[in-house]
Amino acid sequence: MSNLKIYNTLARDKQTFVPMEAGKVRMYVCGMTIYDYCHIGHGRMMMAFDVVYRWLKASGYEVTYARNITDIDDKIIKRAVENGETIGQLTSRFTKYMDEDTAALGIQPPTLVPRATEYVPQMLALIEKLEAKDLAYQGEDGDVNYAVRNFEGYGKLSGKSLDDLRAGERVDVNTGKRDPLDFVLWKASKESEPEEVKWDSKWGKGRPGWHIECSAMCSALLGEQFDIHGGGADLQFPHHENEIAQSEGAHGHALANYWIHNGFVRVDNEKMSKSLGNFFTIRDVLKKYDAEVVRFFILRAHYRSPLNYSDAHLDDAKGALTRLYTALDGVQADAGDGQPLDWTEANAKRFAEAMDDDFNTPMAVSVLFDLATELNKSKSPAVARQLKALAAVLGLLERAPQAFLQAGVGIDMTSGGDAAAIEQRIAARAAAKKARDFALSDQIRAELLAEGIVLEDKPDGSTNWRRA
Repeated sequence: MSNLKIYNTLARDKQTFVPMEAGKVRMYVCGMTIYDYCHIGHGRMMMAFDVVYRWLKASGYEVTYARNITDIDDKIIKRAVENGETIGQLTSRFTKYMDEDTAALGIQPPTLVPRATEYVPQMLALIEKLEAKDLAYQGEDGDVNYAVRNFEGYGKLSGKSLDDLRAGERVDVNTGKRDPLDFVLWKASKESEPEEVKWDSKWGKGRPGWHIECSAMCSALLGEQFDIHGGGADLQFPHHENEIAQSEGAHGHALANYWIHNGFVRVDNEKMSKSLGNFFTIRDVLKKYDAEVVRFFILRAHYRSPLNYSDAHLDDAKGALTRLYTALDGVQADAGDGQPLDWTEANAKRFAEAMDDDFNTPMAVSVLFDLATELNKSKSPAVARQLKALAAVLGLLERAPQAFLQAGVGIDMTSGGDAAAIEQRIAARAAAKKARDFALSDQIRAELLAEGIVLEDKPDGSTNWRRA
């Protein structure tokens, strides 16, 4: 197996990864609350764990990866009522959109995609366990709450003490709680709510609180204790802290051995979020940029570091990815020596060392550029094959070079931007050169360049083109 080290949020340190069962990994990641389009911040989270998933598999592990869908929530109910549709219609539609966006970005589907509404019986059973251990109680308003102060160790993931939390608490209008720090496990139904969000329970009709959903789903699918639990940094507190309190309170042992959290996407030094209104949906970004460019942009930053979003950074990523594809252009990588990825080769070793160091994609990407530099000099099919194979581990460079270099995103195809029209003008330029009309030849090249089309004349007399 590998020499993988993971930064464990719970330990606040980088630790050697040792799976609970040799050769197998069980991983749970808190996924999307489905009521709107996914933004780039959501894409970054799913990309971070796509990389983890890919590298674990590349390292020889059999991985069971669960990423849930929250399909019952206050925001979901509100949006469905506003739209005049059922909650099922709303969540099905936006789940489809999410799947389209993640597929475009090359994010591999998880092994398991549980939906919260499918696990309500397991949530109720877990709440009953907590109640039996004096960790849950029903308030006067009908809600069932978690008794935070009855769980020793609350705050160990986030590093927050009860005194700190107490000092920062606000006056709570929910009089059903015994303590403002307590959180809801089961919400009593309101008369105004749709019938489809009302489940029967020993505490009366209601629906689950957000935190209990993941505790029930992960234990049902992966067991009471598993290897890796992950999500965005914003989930560290209170969501993951509350998951620990629920699961460990009910089962009496650790929930997950390694906790992984990815950093925020930032816009003008503020976290990208729907509440701040400074978000860019994945599909809007993909109208302007090639999906692989967006993927490459995200992978150039370490998953735990902040990612600064801007058109300038995406333009830079496009230029860098173009350099990699240009190095491959014209070299028959697949016709090399026909061998698979050689992990004993020096660059592959460096790549593996980078990925084993807490999934350090920036260092891994730097190896790709070193190979591209070597390829530009040698034109070696074996080097090209190595570059493509290592890049594929990250979900990159999997297209034919010309397919990427000539891809048109946001191009007006009616004004001569389509490939056929470009090829006609290149043919006209070739005819002008043959007729020794170099002025016309230069004019056509200049016109194409002004339209963002770069021509590259080859030694054999042919001409390739790419978009600038």
